[in-house]
Amino acid sequence: MSEESSSRSDARPQRHRISIADYHRMGELGLLGADAPLELIEGAIFDLAPASHAHRSTVRRLEERLRVAVHGQASVLCHAPMRFGADSEPAPDLAVLRAGRDGVHPRQPSAADALLVIEISEATWHYDHDTKVPCYGRHGIPEVWLLDLTSATVHFFRALTAGRYAEESVTEHPGVTFLPGLTDAAVDLAGLFPGA
Repeated sequence: MSEESSSRSDARPQRHRISIADYHRMGELGLLGADAPLELIEGAIFDLAPASHAHRSTVRRLEERLRVAVHGQASVLCHAPMRFGADSEPAPDLAVLRAGRDGVHPRQPSAADALLVIEISEATWHYDHDTKVPCYGRHGIPEVWLLDLTSATVHFFRALTAGRYAEESVTEHPGVTFLPGLTDAAVDLAGLFPGA
């Protein structure tokens, strides 16, 4: 080994993370596009794929079922940005939050407010599974459900331990499923997928 190669360091360019404040400022300045569907995940800005009819209708049906299931014990948000620390602002398809006073949250919800986050995946499986689910774990979301429209399966991420989900299960035949952190609250996931 030459002296030159042994003294060479493995320096790599540092990734510049964008804060939520910078992200919002960029939006105010018009740098992100007025209606561009974007998310900030751990300092990186991601373009979101346009939602298909199947995606939108699945979100709508599941939102209706969740609202009935929580029955005043929690609130349900759809596509609402949530604040995770200083550098993440995901907008999950659905989130079940601890109930605020009168079911209204006076501020932007944070990870600490969430009992459950649900993503409906079609063209975004790898992004949802490999980027968003780990982010949710690192920020302490107790449970995540990932509904894969392509394979008509539901993936459950549970047993959060040290920022990671110790349990991942999948089913092709979802049915009545209890909601975490709520007393006797369950939602029927059967028949949600298009064509089911």
